[in-house]
Amino acid sequence: MMALNPDIARVAQDPLWFAHRYDPGHDAVHFLRLPREVHRAATFITDEYLPSDAAKLVLHRPAVMAAAAPPAPLHFIFHSAFCCSTLLARAFDIEGVAMGLKEPPWFNDLFGWKQRGGTAREIAAGLDDGLKLLARPFAPGETVVIKPSNIANAFAPAMLTMRPHARALLLHAPLAAYLGSIVRKGMWGRLWVRDLLVKQLGDGLHDFGFGPADYLGQTDLQIAAMGWLAQHALFARMAKAFGQARVRTLDSETLVAQPAETMRALAALFDLRLADAQVAAVVAGPAFATHSKFGQVFGAEARAAEQANTAALYRDEIDKVAAWTAAVAASAGVSMMPPAALLSSPA
Repeated sequence: MMALNPDIARVAQDPLWFAHRYDPGHDAVHFLRLPREVHRAATFITDEYLPSDAAKLVLHRPAVMAAAAPPAPLHFIFHSAFCCSTLLARAFDIEGVAMGLKEPPWFNDLFGWKQRGGTAREIAAGLDDGLKLLARPFAPGETVVIKPSNIANAFAPAMLTMRPHARALLLHAPLAAYLGSIVRKGMWGRLWVRDLLVKQLGDGLHDFGFGPADYLGQTDLQIAAMGWLAQHALFARMAKAFGQARVRTLDSETLVAQPAETMRALAALFDLRLADAQVAAVVAGPAFATHSKFGQVFGAEARAAEQANTAALYRDEIDKVAAWTAAVAASAGVSMMPPAALLSSPA
């Protein structure tokens, strides 16, 4: 049953009432009351990581949108998974400057609705309203930086088209690092890449000459590589369509090797005023020094050691899949190096 609230404007304009979910069946917005500290502590702002006792309200979307405040400046971090995107979203929790939102479920709800038959017009309206409600900063003058789930990447071009002043970083892991992340996750990682493939096929993101029977005959890591390549191709198309003034690309290894340079370059891209002292504080802070998912101390050296251990165990399979993927990419006309780099890769 839809909850009633006598002061919809108060909720619609209060950033502590987070627009958590969209229910298209009832055309309703599900709000959770989440202080900044809860956003900061949560790995993602999804049900699994949020307090079960958070205050909740369910309000009719048209009434909410009629009362919504003008949105703040908004930018994006789109990513291809397992590439330090959560780290980077955490890094934009800078009071008075910006707030990073880590995988708002609103876009996943729209994705599910699209899969169930939601029309393009309905999805576009839901996307536009979601962007308005998510662009409510915790403090005046702050910019909102959204990192959607990579499941929502098919919506990325529409988001940038709807918000002509928004800019985006397209973040990825080099293929070998990505494949290493998959094998470290065991069976669940291998299942995840197959589920991603199914979703990408539904979005028409695969144009590599393979049919369903071909994919069934491929190994888990080949499936993982095709999911990576599909996102790579999408990012390249976005970089070309929107231009370097709005869209830049970055890989996870460059980010980890050059954190201060990355933050300065992104501050310029997102039009944020970050003093050198603020950049230094972010780089020395928990975003870059602790594990984004589990919270333990996990800097660049620990990450490199983890990657080396994986490479030692799976080098033969990863190397063969990487070579095969490069051949598929060449045949499809997809560069393995995306354009519009934010920074030069480390030597």
